[in-house]
Amino acid sequence: MGRKIVRRRVIRATLDGTRRPREEKLAGEEPLEIRFGHQSFTTSMRTPGDDFDLVAGFLLAEGILCRPEHLVAMRYCLGTDEDGNQTYNVIEVQLGFGAVPPDLSTARNVVTSSACGICGTNSIDEVRKKSFFTLEPDAGQVELPVLLSMPEILRESQKLFSQTGGVHAAGLFSTAGELLILREDVGRHNAVDKVIGAALREGKMPLSDTVLQVSGRASFELVQKAAMAGIPVLTAVSAPSSLAVDLAQDTGLTLAAFSRGQSVNLYTHAHRVVNA
Repeated sequence: MGRKIVRRRVIRATLDGTRRPREEKLAGEEPLEIRFGHQSFTTSMRTPGDDFDLVAGFLLAEGILCRPEHLVAMRYCLGTDEDGNQTYNVIEVQLGFGAVPPDLSTARNVVTSSACGICGTNSIDEVRKKSFFTLEPDAGQVELPVLLSMPEILRESQKLFSQTGGVHAAGLFSTAGELLILREDVGRHNAVDKVIGAALREGKMPLSDTVLQVSGRASFELVQKAAMAGIPVLTAVSAPSSLAVDLAQDTGLTLAAFSRGQSVNLYTHAHRVVNA
């Protein structure tokens, strides 16, 4: 399997003139290609691990599936690297009845970076996909102190970040503040896909009474993924983009950001965050 952690030798230089060799742990990053049959659909850079969750979550966000039975099988394709070692960087997907097969004639022919979940998409209109689920106004109500506690709970649970300092995290919480699913990745959109994919594979869709906490900023793509999974509340420790706020307003999603322990900014549908 690919490596979540890669060790590298570095030289630590300081202003007093000293240079010391040391070993650093880095977050692994490798490409993952998704295929249908033998035809490539897209390739994304990711941290190896939880790859089937990543694929399932990505396909849900693309509007291809929304139930476990829509995903009949996933398997790694055999392949070796230049040193002859087995690679696990290509997954072939078999869809079931009820899924919406993608148009492979428009498959993305670029590599999606770990920093951007919608590279290769022709326009913003294409990623404003209709969700399988409706965000009900009364779903997902959460008390303010509970919402504010989530970033610290997420940070304390980030094992890979503690070792490398180089990954994002996404956590799915109950409205009572229980951490249900945590995933880490060099790409924040990948971390979200892994969380959503894990929930889908466990048959938990729609995620109508949950909160998605992310470790970085709130981008358009993360709002899109949350809405597609039926998650009514997305909260981030950093800033949202203007397009993220617009999409959250349009889809009925509560978008919170700058969640810093004592306060949080509520950008859309603030009624879901209630005082204790």
